[in-house]
Amino acid sequence: MRKQLLAAALCLAATAAGCGATVEPDQDAGPSSSVTLTNCGRQVTYDKVPERVVTNDVGITELMFALGLEDRMAGFAMPDDKGDLRGVPWKDGYDRVRWLSKDQLTKENVLDSRADLVFAGWNYGFREDSGFTPDALDKLGIPTYILTESCHNGRTKSSRGIMPPLDALYADLTNLGKLFGVEKRAATLIADFKKQIADVRAKAPKGSDRPSVFLYDSGRDTPFTSGRYAAPEQIITEAGGVNVMHDVADSWTTVGWESVVQRNPDVIVICDYGDVSAEQKKKFLLSYAPLRDVSAVKHRRIVSLDYADLVESPRNPSAVARLGTYLRTVPAGR
Repeated sequence: MRKQLLAAALCLAATAAGCGATVEPDQDAGPSSSVTLTNCGRQVTYDKVPERVVTNDVGITELMFALGLEDRMAGFAMPDDKGDLRGVPWKDGYDRVRWLSKDQLTKENVLDSRADLVFAGWNYGFREDSGFTPDALDKLGIPTYILTESCHNGRTKSSRGIMPPLDALYADLTNLGKLFGVEKRAATLIADFKKQIADVRAKAPKGSDRPSVFLYDSGRDTPFTSGRYAAPEQIITEAGGVNVMHDVADSWTTVGWESVVQRNPDVIVICDYGDVSAEQKKKFLLSYAPLRDVSAVKHRRIVSLDYADLVESPRNPSAVARLGTYLRTVPAGR
């Protein structure tokens, strides 16, 4: 997918923006013995500072790495289809922390690693169908922290998201900073991320010049996409676009192709991961007959970002910058 001039533009922007902030050693006072946090709308007290954290998936794992908390981790679970990890700013974290599973976390690998905290999310590790839930782990005496992007919002049994996605990122960094006694590191990251995003916003298209954008994750019969509570919502918005699925009060969810056709996006962003490559996804979109009159397809305005860019993670600000670079090339009037 990353070919020719578009790929060059995206890569140059990525280099300029970076994939995340560099956290310098600071004078954090260190963790206290007991911390109460608000997580998914409820108060949770942690009686001690976790020393053997296990995480599920790339974005959650890199939140720990971005805060310099590798020494507090016992391992992570992550499929090996989430991109090349060798060039990320947190390569040392991946080198130092044990890769527990190339699937999702289970009670068995959590117990085997002697975990004292599980940091995961609904559909990012926690799942009712297998019984791997915060309540089940609590019965085993293992505390949990739920990724804020994934919090259930009560609209349906499975719908997720309780706040704008970048606010969710900042909430988790703030909470983790407090829990592990690295509040200054967390504040530095948040300030740097906000500055990166503000710089992009200042150059972004305004008003009617903002192109409409559809996020395509996967699916042929019905597309899997982002509503207003998943990270792509604000990545698109801050980059200067409009998420055509903004009215969907969920994070990651399925919609109908007819709704995509009706909303006629100017640009399609592909989430690059899994067994189906970004190039294969693009070929499908360009050849799928119902989409032939959609502006993004007619003008071949289809770009890709990595999975880790598009879930809550410290890569979100860089994704804003790269997408912003592309959206500024979309002509007014489409």
